[in-house]
Amino acid sequence: MRVVASSVDQMGKRLGVSCNAIPSLGRAVLFDKFHIRQPTAGKSWSSGGFLPIRVWKATVLIMNVLIAFDKFKDSISAETACDIAAGVLRERRPDWTVETAPLTDGGEGFAEIMTHARAGKLHRENVTGPRFAEREAHWGMVELDAIEPELRHWLTMPEQGFIAIVEMAQSSGLEILDADERDLWHTTTFGTGQIIARTHELEVAAILMGIGGSATNDLGLGALEALGIGFLDAEGKSITQLTPAKWEKVKRLDGEIPADLPAIRIACDVQNPLLGPNGAAAIYGPQKGLKSDDWERLNSESSRMAQMICDYFGTDHALIEEPGSGAAGGIGFGLRAACGARYVPGFELAARWLQINEKVQRANLIITGEGRFDLSSLQGKGPGTLIEMSKMGDKKSWVFAGQIAAELEGQLPASLQKEDIQAITPENYPLERALQEGGALLEKALRAKLDSHSRSHSSGNPRLRDGTTMG
Repeated sequence: MRVVASSVDQMGKRLGVSCNAIPSLGRAVLFDKFHIRQPTAGKSWSSGGFLPIRVWKATVLIMNVLIAFDKFKDSISAETACDIAAGVLRERRPDWTVETAPLTDGGEGFAEIMTHARAGKLHRENVTGPRFAEREAHWGMVELDAIEPELRHWLTMPEQGFIAIVEMAQSSGLEILDADERDLWHTTTFGTGQIIARTHELEVAAILMGIGGSATNDLGLGALEALGIGFLDAEGKSITQLTPAKWEKVKRLDGEIPADLPAIRIACDVQNPLLGPNGAAAIYGPQKGLKSDDWERLNSESSRMAQMICDYFGTDHALIEEPGSGAAGGIGFGLRAACGARYVPGFELAARWLQINEKVQRANLIITGEGRFDLSSLQGKGPGTLIEMSKMGDKKSWVFAGQIAAELEGQLPASLQKEDIQAITPENYPLERALQEGGALLEKALRAKLDSHSRSHSSGNPRLRDGTTMG
C-alpha cells in the first residue's frame, strides 16, 4: 500500500485517523509502507513539487490510559485520587481514552470500591466502634449475578443471591481513633460482628471481608460476642464488652453462632502467624498502642485464648500457626476457627474483582501511586504490582506519591525511569498542610507532568517502538 499525501493531516484523513499531532504520545503514528513527501524548495504543497523523505514501518497507536491509585493515607481516598487524575486528563488530553480502577488492600475504601465496581448498593448501620462509642459504618451488597462464573468459582460462592462486602476498618478501624485512644488492650471487633450479624438477618448468600487498617488485637472475640458467644469467669458470671484487658478473667466460653451464617471469605495478603516474634502483636501491636514491655503478657494471653477458642469449636490448633492468622489482630483466626471462614489472596481478589488485568492489557500508559512509595510498594502492594505488569507488557508507567522514600535510590525497576516517579509534596512542606491539600497537590503534579511530557514530545523527532525516528 502506497499513500501520497500533501500533509500529515491529509494522510491521516486517507487512513481514517487523526494525525495532526504526531509528536504527542496520544496520537503517535507508526507507518507501514507509507510515503510522505515534502515540497521542493520554492514550491507549495498544492503545486505538486514533492520529494520523498522517508518510509516508516509501524501502526497507528491510540492512547489508552489506566488510572489506578491506592489511597493517600490520612489525605485522599483511592477513588478521589483516580477521579482527580481522570478529570485532569480529560481536560488536557480529550483525545485520550481514560479508564479508572481505584485500588484497595482490604483497608479503608474496600467496601465502597468493591461495591461500586460491581454496581452494588451501600448500606449504613449504627454499630459499636473500637472503643465502644456508637458510630455509623457502611457495607456493600452486590448481586452474585453481577459476578462472572469464573470469579464465583474461585471464591467458591453460590450462583444466586447477594454477597455482602464488609470492611473491618469501618467499624473497628485504627483511623476511627485519635492517637491517644489507640490502645489494643481496650479495643474490640464487636462492631464488625454486628455487621456480620446484620448480613445474616438479611439472608445474604456470602460475605467478602477486607480486614486492613484494624485498631484491634482481640482475635475476633468481640465479633464472636456480637454473633452470640458468651464469656464466663471462674464463678460462671458473664463478662461483657470483652477486650484483651479482661481476658485473664475468662475461664470458659458459652453460647453458639448461627448455624446458617453466610460463607465468609477474607481478603488477606499478610502472612504473619498469630503468636511469637513475627505474630500479630509483635509486628502490628506498636501502631495500635502496645508498649514493648507488654508484649510477652499479651502473647501469653493470646495463646491461652486461641487454644480456648479451638477447643470450644472443635478446631485444629494448627490454625494458630497458620500463615495469615495474625492479620488484623487475629480476627481471621477467630472467624476461621468459629465460622469456617476462608482466606483469599487480597491483591489477586482486587485484580479479578476490579478487572485490573483486562484494563492493563488495554492501556498504553498506567498512572498509579499512593501516599508513600517505598520498597514495600514494590513487594506485592497494588502500585508495585501494576508497575510489574506494565513492564511485562512493555507499557509506560507514571507514579505519583505523597512521599518517595530515599531507600528507593538505585532500587527502581529498569522499566520505571526516574522522571516518571514523582513526589507531589514540595520539599520542606509541612506534613499537616500536605495531608489537607493532597488533592490539589496531586492535580498540580499531574498538570506539570503533562506539560513536561508535551514539551519533550514536541521537540526533536520522537522515537518509535522499533527504534525508527519520525523525521
